[in-house]
Amino acid sequence: MNKKDLLLSLLSGLLVCMSFPKVDLSFLIWIALVPLLYAIKDKDLPGAFRTGFAAGLVYNIGLVYWIVFVVVQYGQLPIYAGVSVMLLLVMYLSLYPALFCVGVIYFKKRGMGAVLVAPLLWTVLEYLKAHLFSGFPWEDLAYSQHGCLSLIQIADITGVYGITFLIVLLNCVFYDCMRGLFPSPGGTRNIPLHEIIVGAGLILLVVGYGMYRVDTLKGAEEGLDPVNVVLVQGNIDQSVKWSPQFQTETMDIYRELSTGASKKGVSLIVWPETAAPFYFQDYDEPSRGVINVAREAGAWLLFGAPAYKRGEGGKLSFYNSAYLLSPDGSISGRYDKVHLVPFGEYIPLRRILFFVDKLVVGAGDFKPGGKIAPLPMGDKKIGTLICYEGIFPEIAREYRLKGAGLLVNITNDAWYGNTSAPYQHLTMAIFRAIENRTYMIRAANTGISAIVNTAGKIVSQTGLFERKTLGGTVKFTHHRTFYSRYGNIFACFCIGFLLMGFLVSLRRKGG
Repeated sequence: MNKKDLLLSLLSGLLVCMSFPKVDLSFLIWIALVPLLYAIKDKDLPGAFRTGFAAGLVYNIGLVYWIVFVVVQYGQLPIYAGVSVMLLLVMYLSLYPALFCVGVIYFKKRGMGAVLVAPLLWTVLEYLKAHLFSGFPWEDLAYSQHGCLSLIQIADITGVYGITFLIVLLNCVFYDCMRGLFPSPGGTRNIPLHEIIVGAGLILLVVGYGMYRVDTLKGAEEGLDPVNVVLVQGNIDQSVKWSPQFQTETMDIYRELSTGASKKGVSLIVWPETAAPFYFQDYDEPSRGVINVAREAGAWLLFGAPAYKRGEGGKLSFYNSAYLLSPDGSISGRYDKVHLVPFGEYIPLRRILFFVDKLVVGAGDFKPGGKIAPLPMGDKKIGTLICYEGIFPEIAREYRLKGAGLLVNITNDAWYGNTSAPYQHLTMAIFRAIENRTYMIRAANTGISAIVNTAGKIVSQTGLFERKTLGGTVKFTHHRTFYSRYGNIFACFCIGFLLMGFLVSLRRKGG
């Protein structure tokens, strides 16, 4: 790779990274891939792989650098170990842009331009990244547009993959326009008007649909009963969260904040993930204290706590759970987290990686729950996404299909510190509201807690490291969107068209 191409690939990686929080210059994503496409235009397949890998290293380091903080601060590993763990993940994630570049060059050599195959390639690779090895769809391209409400409403049809497709397509159009306006020496100007027309037409169609949907959503919610909610942000330091000596003080904080909120006619109080740092199911004094909060408030109380199940031979299985108490203090339902965080809540391949310890303390390795089940709140149902589950569209969709009219994301982002991760985590979670046209309320231990409406707009939110409550009004909705009904069918179509293109390319090669 020559110096010029290396600089172009690094620039591309930097532009992608800057499109996301905390920098959050979302407009950059629309041109971020142009330098990369320039860098690979004359490459062979190995050269394209190296160029894409270099770009991936830059933007993935920028997106997940916070892993170093987590591993060093709470995993108690030396800084070099934290950097090594982060780089291993980054190298894996960088394989996807590397394969993207390989695919673009492969199809180019068979007469298929980037504008035809690049959007399909990137979309399919994002879909694979979200599912392989338990999945890690952290900050896919679409999430950079979290603040562009008119643009992202299409997610109720295509999911996030439709937005990713559009972003890559427009990057290819800009690339072809640049090459047409500034051709290589000896070349002729050739502005791709058909591409410009198609690209502009798609943007207008998507934005027009978005404006229409935002406007019609207001009318669709008329007649639905408002529900007053309070999100309690305890701001409990991660270093003392599981300390038995701090347990009483933790519960006093949540009790005091919740008691003040109950005077405002609140129907639902939400505490964060593992807000109760003990086994609620033991029904001891701390558990009775939580029950009394629901009774005194006369409100439903949703909170997180660890749980366990005793199996054969007395062997214990541990779960990261959410409980919903009714206003009389009885347990209405419990949900055990289904999608666990690798190395955070369990160690994959424990027999091989016996020397590795997980980051979450308070129990042994957690076990995944048996099923996704909404929590019944009287005649209504709540879909509870615990922490990391908020970045997986399929989980929220399954809740919707099972009748959930409200999505609640309880999380503990304390171990991210003041990095970009809490901001990134929130921007991904809001897309679950758009995809299913539900309100999303998010209670986070140290922030950012938020109330998100059905258009994906953050109605109100807290700051980081604040001890406070966030009150507001939500509605339980029941309309199923196209995405709710059919899921990631758009991504499946992309896979199908890409396979068709590959088969055509084999025929061309053979001819």
